[in-house]
Amino acid sequence: MTPHLRSTYRAILRELPRRTLSNPTPLQQRIREAFRTGTGTSEQLADTHFDQRVQEAEQMAQYARAQRTYAALVERYNPGMTMTEKEKIRLTARRVGFDLPIAEEGGKE
Repeated sequence: MTPHLRSTYRAILRELPRRTLSNPTPLQQRIREAFRTGTGTSEQLADTHFDQRVQEAEQMAQYARAQRTYAALVERYNPGMTMTEKEKIRLTARRVGFDLPIAEEGGKE
C-alpha cells in the first residue's frame, strides 16, 4: 500500500466511530477489503478505475470530516436543541434576571 493510499485509508477510519481491530463493523470490513483488493498488483495502480476509486475515497473522507464539523458547530451554537422545554424556560428566565422557584416533587411549590 502506497503512503498516499494508506493516509486516505486512515482518514476514512478516523471519521468512523471507534471500534477495536478484533471487532470491526461491517462497514470497516468492507472498506478494508476494498483497499486490500485495490493494492494487489502494479497494473491496478495504473488503472484509471482504481485512481477514480481512490479519489472517491478521499472525497468520502472529506465529506465525513465536514459532517462531523457541522454536527459539532450545530451543537455548539444551538444548545437548546437537546434541552427539554422545562430546561429552556428555566434558562430563559435566568437570562433576563429571574430565578424560577425549585418545585418540590410532591406537587407543592
